[in-house]
Amino acid sequence: MNSLLSRNHWFTQDRGWCKRANALGRQSLVLRYFSTISRLGDGVFWYGLMVVFSVFFGAAGAKAAVHLAATGIVSLLLYKGLKHWTRRPRPFASDISIKAWIAPLDEFSFPSGHTLHAVTFTLLAMAYFPMSGWLLIPFTASVALSRVILGLHYPSDVAAATVIGSLLASLSLWMVPGASLLQ
Repeated sequence: MNSLLSRNHWFTQDRGWCKRANALGRQSLVLRYFSTISRLGDGVFWYGLMVVFSVFFGAAGAKAAVHLAATGIVSLLLYKGLKHWTRRPRPFASDISIKAWIAPLDEFSFPSGHTLHAVTFTLLAMAYFPMSGWLLIPFTASVALSRVILGLHYPSDVAAATVIGSLLASLSLWMVPGASLLQ
């Protein structure tokens, strides 16, 4: 019984944090910033990064871009499978006090695909080009925050995606011999 009560308490906390973050979307500058970040996180930013790597860093950049793209496909399949399996409703769909400030790309909430991709791509990109962290870390943090502020994910969706993305990036770097320029 205690574990059930503690699980319900945790879900209540998760929903409460989501509501507080979602309320920030009422401020027009906050909404514009996080809506833009979220749309860039749909893929545009990452595709652009792969092109920049390939154009400006030659063979090393192309190697990084191919690694990002291949891992991105695995990430896509992984998060779509998890969403289909868990079928967790999005916050705005399960609580009328939470507003979806933008339209979601799919039906389910767990895990956050945007966050999973952002974390995975950031860690891989930084393995190849460590100086890219000054841009990628704040962007990835903004993507993760955007998902909760926009009412599309619970904080636990974003936290789980961060862990999964970190594990996927680590596994990918381990599996691909000479995967980074740091080796």
